[in-house]
Amino acid sequence: MTDFNIRDYMREKQGLVDKTLDGILPEEQTFPPGLHQAMRYCVFAGGKRLRPILALAAAEALGADSRPIAEPACSLELLHTYTLIHDDLPAMDDDDFRRGKPTTHKVYGEAMAILAGDALQAEAFKLLASGKHAPDKAIAALQYLADAASSLGVIGGQAVDIESEGRQINKELLEYIHIHKTGRLIRASVMLGAVLGNGNDEQLKQLEEYSNAIGLVFQITDDILDVEGATETLGKPVGSDEARGKATYPAILGMDEAKRMQQVLYQQALDALQTFDRKAAPLREIARLIIERNK
Repeated sequence: MTDFNIRDYMREKQGLVDKTLDGILPEEQTFPPGLHQAMRYCVFAGGKRLRPILALAAAEALGADSRPIAEPACSLELLHTYTLIHDDLPAMDDDDFRRGKPTTHKVYGEAMAILAGDALQAEAFKLLASGKHAPDKAIAALQYLADAASSLGVIGGQAVDIESEGRQINKELLEYIHIHKTGRLIRASVMLGAVLGNGNDEQLKQLEEYSNAIGLVFQITDDILDVEGATETLGKPVGSDEARGKATYPAILGMDEAKRMQQVLYQQALDALQTFDRKAAPLREIARLIIERNK
């Protein structure tokens, strides 16, 4: 699709997501103001809005109008932001910067950061339970989001990640961390758009295969960037994973093998979309953008 510009598409959808998020979140001065300021600070501290955009793109790949799912798609960004706030805490990854700005706990304190993250997670589920979509579709979307947020999703991945710091682990355990800490929410993003976009069983299966592939390739690319990237690209200091003794694909497999896996997974993502037509161009191009973040 030579006339399709993914950069323009991402900017357009990011604008839609930002506008929707602004309307969803309580204003800064809503009581208690300190909490709502902290919530909005992290949500609007930057970010490409990849997860809600994946939901919109998945719905469009099925021929659906993505505008009615803008609000439920924002639940993905709220849940993602909650995980970032908590990941950055001193008890977790102890990061001072996120997306090039001071982390929420550095600005508002640890207690308020924890509460802001908790509130954003609640807002995410509140959005999906709003009653604006058919009950069976809303329940299916809720199940994907809840799975991503559970002990068998991002929480479980973070727990194993913490337990593995400073230890030598094998490829299988590293893959578990990456699939659960990062991949589950990316899968939920694609599948939320797929179920609200009325995909049939075969289409849902193919989109799930796509989401599983890009979820893992996303984290492998992050691992590569932590070695070869720039602080401006990461939004945090390069080499922070190595400094904390975190296991990464380059550390365990070597850089060449990590890059080979990156390309294999990218091709798997494209193969999963073979039966989709030009309407799936955004999904194909997003997969390419993920692996080209380090170029």
